[in-house]
Amino acid sequence: MKISKQNAEHYLWGDQCDGWHLVQKNELSVIHERMPANTSEVKHYHQQSRQFFFVLSGIGTMEMEGKEIVLHPQEGVEVPPLVPHQMFNKSNEDVEFLVISQPISKGDRIVVD
Repeated sequence: MKISKQNAEHYLWGDQCDGWHLVQKNELSVIHERMPANTSEVKHYHQQSRQFFFVLSGIGTMEMEGKEIVLHPQEGVEVPPLVPHQMFNKSNEDVEFLVISQPISKGDRIVVD
C-alpha cells in the first residue's frame, strides 16, 4: 500500500510541529516531520537508535557535538547512538524532513539539560 503524509498516522509534538509515521516497526521507523518557522526540538540522545535526518524542503539546522550543521533540501546528516543532538528551524519558513531510525527510537530518548 502506498503511504504519504496524507494517509499516514499523524501526531503533534513540540511547539506546533507535525509528524507522520510512514514506517512504524520495531526495527525501523521512518517519520515525515514538519517544523514551523523558529521552532526547535529539545536536546536529547538515544541509547540504541541510530538516526538519519534528511531535509525535503526548507532549511533545518542540526546541533550535534557542539557544532551546527545547516541542512538544505536534499541534504541529510546521520546521528549515531549516544550523541546529543537538537533539530532547529531558524528560518522564517516551514522545514520538512524525514527522520529514519534503526531500531525505532520510541522509549529510547534521554533528554539533556
